Amino acid sequence: MTHSADPQDADFEINQAALTYHAEPRPGKISVEVTKPAETARDLSLAYTPGVAEPVRRIAENPEDAYRYTAKGNLVAVITDGTAVLGLGRVGALAGKPVMEGKGVLFKHFADIDVFDIEVQAETPQEFIDTVRRIAPTFGGINLEDIAAPHCFEIEQALIEQLDIPVFHDDQHGTAIIIAAGLLNALELQGKSLGEARMVVLGAGAAGIAAVRLLIAMGAHRNNILVVDRKGVIHTGREDLNPYKFGVAAETDRRTLEDAMEGADVFIGVSGPDLVTRGMLASMAERPVVFALSNPVPEIRPEIAREVRDDLVMATGRSDYPNQVNNVLGFPFIFRGALDVRASRINEAMQIAAAQALRELTHEPVPQAVLDAYDLDSLAFGPDYILPKPFDPRLREVVPPAVARAAIETGVARGDWPAYYPAL
Repeated sequence: MTHSADPQDADFEINQAALTYHAEPRPGKISVEVTKPAETARDLSLAYTPGVAEPVRRIAENPEDAYRYTAKGNLVAVITDGTAVLGLGRVGALAGKPVMEGKGVLFKHFADIDVFDIEVQAETPQEFIDTVRRIAPTFGGINLEDIAAPHCFEIEQALIEQLDIPVFHDDQHGTAIIIAAGLLNALELQGKSLGEARMVVLGAGAAGIAAVRLLIAMGAHRNNILVVDRKGVIHTGREDLNPYKFGVAAETDRRTLEDAMEGADVFIGVSGPDLVTRGMLASMAERPVVFALSNPVPEIRPEIAREVRDDLVMATGRSDYPNQVNNVLGFPFIFRGALDVRASRINEAMQIAAAQALRELTHEPVPQAVLDAYDLDSLAFGPDYILPKPFDPRLREVVPPAVARAAIETGVARGDWPAYYPAL
């Protein structure tokens, strides 16, 4: 792998600033803080020996007391094997550590959830599964991150089945939830419905397959969705499909991305840069929705797309365009809700609840604090505002309770409704 030190490189300035940011004044982005007094001899006798013995005895008698006497209930493991780190690919577990620390920053800043980042050197999915299973008692939840498809599906499902705490692969479900929330709003603006919309999903990795699954669960018709990978449309006649791709295969005679795009109402790209041409965009149905989420370079750039179509609603994965599909709108608050009612898992109902909460929040008047944070004079539901902004303080007020309510209604919550939540 090479990196550029050329000052003429477009990313040179931010790359240098990022290196300084990560290295100074002390290396890394996260640390551990002590939450109880440790100033006197009595403090130490309570924090360690002999005082620590009593909570040990209590937990040994009743493991649920770990949530009362330790940090377990507010502690999430952010874990990777380094096989699919951002857009950099298989860089290895250690090289993925800056990303895992970054995830910890977001958990703490947005939802006050503590994180240990864990980078696992595993040669096989089973080695990874075994490692996570053995360390799971430490945590209240597991956030899997940057694990390549198709192994990510196998790993997550195995851990969900073997553990009694939430296991959530954010590259799958986090992305799918934000896509779903934005898409529902975009379709509303375009006068279309999820059940009738014809969709093209470009990219059959973790995010693409999870998005298809969630959209179907929310009312999209399986026969209206064409998924496209590097070899073309994923159809039932292909003999090269793994079980996960076969699960999204369609019965169709369309074979190429160009074929799939003709007459489509929706394009969702979770693939690579500049893969959608002007002609493909022009061939879409009236009032299309285009989610070009490849980052940093979208499948088609918004300025180009708007030259071709003036009737579209568009989202990207970038913060410098309107309608950023950003996972930080989801995972901190989804875990906050799950932890607050001690959910044993994050199920489909909880994911849908999060998507619906995000969708509905975008319809509410935007507080002045949000306008100030983004240096805006005004912001209202419309073609350039189909998702909340990440610094909207209302996210923590609305998403966790929605997730927690779904956990209780589906029987996976083991704790009471928090007193500081809105009344049920």
